[in-house]
Amino acid sequence: MKETKQQFEHIIAICRDLFAKKLHDYGAAWRIMRPSSVTDQIFIKANRIRSIEVKGVALINEGIRSEFIAIVNYGIIGLIQLELGYSDTEDLTEQQALDLYDKYANQALELMLAKNHDYDEAWRSMRITSYTDLILMKIYRTKQIESLSGATLVSEGVDANYMDMINYSVFGLIKIEFGE
Repeated sequence: MKETKQQFEHIIAICRDLFAKKLHDYGAAWRIMRPSSVTDQIFIKANRIRSIEVKGVALINEGIRSEFIAIVNYGIIGLIQLELGYSDTEDLTEQQALDLYDKYANQALELMLAKNHDYDEAWRSMRITSYTDLILMKIYRTKQIESLSGATLVSEGVDANYMDMINYSVFGLIKIEFGE
């Protein structure tokens, strides 16, 4: 489990580094996105991963690694948007955005550690393609919850689905980075 925690933290550091660089270049322009738009952005990334997996080739010179990183970062953006609501302006400083990023990255880590304990690292025996399918399923669930304006009967909310998408993406990135 210690190795998994270290690998998770390594992957999150890679994702955070890109998030910070884009935050510097673009500011917090993503603050205008409503959660449903964030969900659609994650869908685009996950759908591209699946397309590459099925076709076996990418015509754009970026593989699935960059898309999994984007899902992690958009998942965290989604959680921030759920907490703060969307804004009509860039209303966060770089440091505020990074602090919120760290808050949700740490929550994702804690959730992963708890589930990892209960499931005995079953994710390590799964294929990366299964993570892709699970992320897509979580996206469709999230879209349904958004269509219901969050009024579910027994299901977890959008935030739990974003957390799972983040963690499945990190698992994919761990396998890409460190091998099976």
